[in-house]
Amino acid sequence: MAGIDEYREQRIKKMEQLKEKGMNPYPYKFDISHTSSDIFENQEKLIQDKTEVSIAGRIMLMRRQGKTTFIKIKDGNGLIQLYITINLLGDEYENVKLLDIGDIIGVKGEVFVTHRGETTVAVKKMEVLAKSLLPLPEKYHGIQDVELKYRKRYLDLIMNDDTRHTFLLRRDIIKFIRDYLDQRDFVEVETPVLQPRYGGAFAKPFLTHHNALDMDLYLRISDELYLKRLIVGGLERVYEIARDFRNEGIDKTHNPEFTMIEIYQAYADYYDMMDLVQNLIQEMAKKILGKTKIEYSGHEIELNGSWERIDYYEAIKKFANIDVRKMDDDELKKFCDEHEIDIEGKIGRGKIIDEIFSEMVEKNIINPTFVINQPKEISPLAKIHRDDETKVERFELLILGTEYANAFSELNDPIDQRKRFEYQMELRKEGEMEVQEIDEDYLEAMEYGMPPTGGIGIGIDRLVMLLTNRETIKDVILFPLLKAR
Repeated sequence: MAGIDEYREQRIKKMEQLKEKGMNPYPYKFDISHTSSDIFENQEKLIQDKTEVSIAGRIMLMRRQGKTTFIKIKDGNGLIQLYITINLLGDEYENVKLLDIGDIIGVKGEVFVTHRGETTVAVKKMEVLAKSLLPLPEKYHGIQDVELKYRKRYLDLIMNDDTRHTFLLRRDIIKFIRDYLDQRDFVEVETPVLQPRYGGAFAKPFLTHHNALDMDLYLRISDELYLKRLIVGGLERVYEIARDFRNEGIDKTHNPEFTMIEIYQAYADYYDMMDLVQNLIQEMAKKILGKTKIEYSGHEIELNGSWERIDYYEAIKKFANIDVRKMDDDELKKFCDEHEIDIEGKIGRGKIIDEIFSEMVEKNIINPTFVINQPKEISPLAKIHRDDETKVERFELLILGTEYANAFSELNDPIDQRKRFEYQMELRKEGEMEVQEIDEDYLEAMEYGMPPTGGIGIGIDRLVMLLTNRETIKDVILFPLLKAR
């Protein structure tokens, strides 16, 4: 069997032959009158009127039968068959011999239906638009190397319609979110990706340096603090669909570069955010999928109806069978040791309790559930709970053990906020590196007065995974970060 290099040499020779015939195998432009879907949708009228159509696409299948050749090309809408014969092309039919699967061609001709009932274009004129020098993966085996799908996404998109469908759905999901919020008087904004001080989440940042200003900058881990500055400034409903960057590990639900939407609404609280995200996802499923009962990771998930709400501490009681509020630090550490929960590097009681929650609780939550009222010490940007000063008004939306959203009644007391930041700095002194830095500019903005505000962050990539039934984040990011070969 010929190797890749041999196939390439053969195709280069064909490319040279095209040039010898006076044809440019990489022309500048081709005018398209119809897509494949246009032809299928309007075929009766096109046939009746004998309309000449102009269509282009990549050759995916080619079958030669003497003086007749059947080709299937793929454009952005699907496959369509071409009928090429010496009777219609004349001497130019010889150029068909210089075609290969993978070439991109443009044709003009009339539409007809074969005796087998297949809509087809009878080609009167043909032009090579891009000569493919490398062969596509074999049709029936496709791309067997999963990592190759991510490294060479272009091949994945060519060969796998499911992949194309996933990313078109991603587009639809993001468009739906924009339309939903715009219709409710939210303003889409843009905030800095390069930040002199990072904040808004517990995460390790990427560090870079601006040469002209001779200053270190961070790629944002969140846009939260900038969006809340806008709330101070009087933009009462804002959102941003943001690329965020966290210098952390890669797994099924984490990529160092990811997409998040953060939404802030003045004069609202975390109850309003629960209503917002529940309605948003339910309406999105109805509009995009046409249903609210979905399949994900072998489970049937019903998105409709009122989602369960469970207190954070009650959830730990239910699934870990312990009352962490009645345990001292040594008892918590002993429990972690007995259950092989890794708390190395976790400083502070709240972080240890949260590890217990992550390991013992999250995996048991299947249906959409709001876990509410987290510990104050792990939520430095959230408002103290109105009925319990040890908790904050916060929730995480969990589905099938994965977090899809995180929301607060936002802390708007600048004195309390400073104390919370200072506590974070104390944790850093004790060895905890993932803390919220003190942001003096943000504190100053708060001192001008920030209205009561509800805020929420929703992971776009994870939401796309849920609605397209993809089990790894790499399947919903066109070019996920991969280790260098």
